[in-house]
Amino acid sequence: MFVTDLFRSIGKLFRSRTRHPHGTAESSDENGFSDQEDSDDDSNPFPDLVVVPFSDVLDLHSIPPSMVKEVVEDYLAEAHRRRLKWVRIIHGKGIGVQREAVRSILARTKFVAKFGNAPPEAGGWGATVVTLSQKKK
Repeated sequence: MFVTDLFRSIGKLFRSRTRHPHGTAESSDENGFSDQEDSDDDSNPFPDLVVVPFSDVLDLHSIPPSMVKEVVEDYLAEAHRRRLKWVRIIHGKGIGVQREAVRSILARTKFVAKFGNAPPEAGGWGATVVTLSQKKK
């Protein structure tokens, strides 16, 4: 499941950047996840698996900026696999850095037919509506 994998990836990324307090090696499964209990690490903000249902809206407000590219690419691939025709990516208004990052990914994604600002009631220029094609360009 996409979102489960997303939160596992975020937790894995966090753990890979955090030193193990005892300097011990940990074994990993085939997905690279540690067999050590995550609850042993008080600094891990993702100690438990969180399952969020997949939908046609992705809100990036809770995603760390360093992970936006990977999350958007994975989300688009999953939306395409599920044969969605449209998705909405909420990136926020801000100064436009996140919007431009998202749109650069959309511009190079082969199955994105078109994209643009969401209508005002769906976020306006703080969100991007994407039309997905089932044919590869």
